[in-house]
Amino acid sequence: MRASRIRPSGDIASDPFRERGGGLLRIRRQVLGGAFEFASESAQLMRLVRWAYDGLPRHRLAASPARMAVRLALGGRTSTGRAPRGARARRPQAPDPFAMLSAPGLLCGAGDGATAAVMSAGQRAALIVVARDLLRFPYHVRYELIELAVFTLAARVQELMPLHAACVGRGGRGLLLIGDSGAGKSTAVLHCALRGLELVAEDSVFVAPRPLLATGVANFLHVRGESLRFLSPADARLIRRAPIIRRRSGVRKFELDLRWRRFRLAPRPLEIAGLVALAARPAGGERLLVPMAREEALARLRASQPYAAGQPGWRLFAQRMRTVPAFELRRGRHPGESAAALEELLRVRPRQDPTLRKTRNM
Repeated sequence: MRASRIRPSGDIASDPFRERGGGLLRIRRQVLGGAFEFASESAQLMRLVRWAYDGLPRHRLAASPARMAVRLALGGRTSTGRAPRGARARRPQAPDPFAMLSAPGLLCGAGDGATAAVMSAGQRAALIVVARDLLRFPYHVRYELIELAVFTLAARVQELMPLHAACVGRGGRGLLLIGDSGAGKSTAVLHCALRGLELVAEDSVFVAPRPLLATGVANFLHVRGESLRFLSPADARLIRRAPIIRRRSGVRKFELDLRWRRFRLAPRPLEIAGLVALAARPAGGERLLVPMAREEALARLRASQPYAAGQPGWRLFAQRMRTVPAFELRRGRHPGESAAALEELLRVRPRQDPTLRKTRNM
């Protein structure tokens, strides 16, 4: 579906700040349970929107999805001067970091003099201004500006719990995977995907607290190069064909597009049926999945989510998570073993597994 263009009215005197949106390209996508309209005069910015949100399942959290709007505009250039003669120009690896700011009812991100993002949950709208120079960094514009606005609006307008977590599942039931950066969430999700499990998200999961329905944006999976040694030659070749992105930390990862036919994206939000905390400790000769007591599970969940734990819906979310069985997933000899253990956990209903019954009754 191509973006549609609305023709300008031509009366600049009646609309001096161009608030009526004449001549804008528009794209409508259902993302994170909400109905988003993206509008811009820039075809380049709209290509980034399509790069992020085309081909995703239309998750629905309510009978009438909340409507939200994101306006994107190109700003000026950050600098016009040339490098001194004789000096070697060094191409930067990433734009300068964006500073996060806030005011009553507003969340803002500010970069250089020509880049800014303003989000208002009350107005259900966001404005993103992108310096023209930043188009050299499409990943950062998409990830740090466009997705930031979408995630912020979706969470606050729909009162979702934003989690730094992953979620995989099957048959309408999902497992919430938590763990520190480097704990192996992305690797576990990759092997789950290769086994045919449904994917909700690798890194950011949004949960409706009362029904414990998890949604996300299953567009990309980020894979470290060292993880390829655990894959078959054919799967390793598949990932090596993916573009490489560079995180702010300097870590380089393959960005695998999950919308290929090879992978299964969750067609609807998944009900959280289990909490799994990934641990660095090896399983040894023991089981990979070890049941966790309720209070330990809640403490680890809270410790892993410092931002979400400060949000208004955390108390309800934590109460509802008390009803969910929880496990620690220890490292096996091969990541495929972890994926197999998660798949088995999804096959068995809690009432059929004595370890799950034991955990639920703690």
